[in-house]
Amino acid sequence: MWTRRTLFRGTTAAAGLATVGGAPAYAASTSTEVSGAEAAPAGVTLKVLVNTPHLATYNNILAPRWEQQTGGTLVATAVPYDQLIAMQIEDAQSGTGEYDIFDYFYYGLGSLVEADALVDITSWIARHKELKTRDYLPSIYDPYTLYEGRRYGLPFDGCQHLVYYNTELFDRYDLQPPTTWDEYDAAAKKITQGGGGEYYGAAVQAQPAALLLGCAFINRLVGYGGTLVSPSGRPTLTSDAALAAAQHLIDINQYALPSPLTTGFSTANNAYLAGQVAMIETWSGMAQRAADPALSKISDKWSAVAIPVGGSNTTHRTPLNNGYGLGVSTASRHQAEALAFAAWATSPEEVLVQATTPNSAIDPNRTSVLYDPSYAAATPTAFELIRDGLDVHPPVAWPKDAAAPQNLQLLCDQLALAITGEQTARTALRNAQASWEW
Repeated sequence: MWTRRTLFRGTTAAAGLATVGGAPAYAASTSTEVSGAEAAPAGVTLKVLVNTPHLATYNNILAPRWEQQTGGTLVATAVPYDQLIAMQIEDAQSGTGEYDIFDYFYYGLGSLVEADALVDITSWIARHKELKTRDYLPSIYDPYTLYEGRRYGLPFDGCQHLVYYNTELFDRYDLQPPTTWDEYDAAAKKITQGGGGEYYGAAVQAQPAALLLGCAFINRLVGYGGTLVSPSGRPTLTSDAALAAAQHLIDINQYALPSPLTTGFSTANNAYLAGQVAMIETWSGMAQRAADPALSKISDKWSAVAIPVGGSNTTHRTPLNNGYGLGVSTASRHQAEALAFAAWATSPEEVLVQATTPNSAIDPNRTSVLYDPSYAAATPTAFELIRDGLDVHPPVAWPKDAAAPQNLQLLCDQLALAITGEQTARTALRNAQASWEW
């Protein structure tokens, strides 16, 4: 357990902080290793740059608990998902060091490391047995933190998608929960045609960004048995599975909440919780929101299934759709305290609090949290599916090389043109394949 004493004993300042005239002076280096002075968070204000959905967790849970336990202050700033990686890199490279901690997308890890934005904490992790690294879920520990043999963060929020469905609408149309994409299509069509514009078969989040259209495509790609890249890292976007996934996004348009290309996270979630759509692919935190009568009109009319399979593929696999690590900025003047915070915030005790708080945006990062009875109680219906996706069957991680964010955006741009009918699915994938750097 991370007590107040163990939290700061031996937690160290970065070697990239040189002392000039008694004051720390910044000197960036990708080889920065932590050694030296002890952290003292009391009286220190730490600033963290986060994605918008995490802001409530920082403001309502982490900041007050951090202050209560350490005397330190935590200030979180949120930016939209499509700006997060660029802003983190800009802050570190500018030398201003406005932020101490980056709550980063794991698929952006290579970009951040190559931009010299994250402190290398490999040796620091090895020295701190209190981190209990064996408790981190193996399915996310390396994907979220490891780049070219070095670690640059701690796993924070283990993300995956499930398909949530409206049991009342499924019963009304005598439908079974979809286990294949064909069953998903049939349900979406039947419900949309029966709804007459009052409700729709599905909400497809297809705004052309990695966290929206990217997730929608990857759900289908993995369901059809495909991957984004080969084991050597070469793009595999022209495979039969990729073509089936892209075509599915085109074909489902007519049975989805209008219009998928303008449907984002809030629009889709709100429509599902209001009973306006029968199915939605979204993150596992939906289970808590759907069950909460204060947030949901379908609190007793919902359930969930794993991402469907399709074509000749019969093996369910979970794509790691997004996911977050906590890393320390190379431009931070409070690296020791920032490391202490990252260790504390990703500890079993603190993540369990975060993951069981109503309307939480944080999913388990550790085996102990994933199997804790209080997490199961707080995540009705879906917790066994979440366990299966993160621990029982190995999930499929996204690429995280330096070009990954740009490549994923190029893919989304091409898919959007196919969805609008400006090109075929095959052309979109060929164009994306040709544009990817690897």
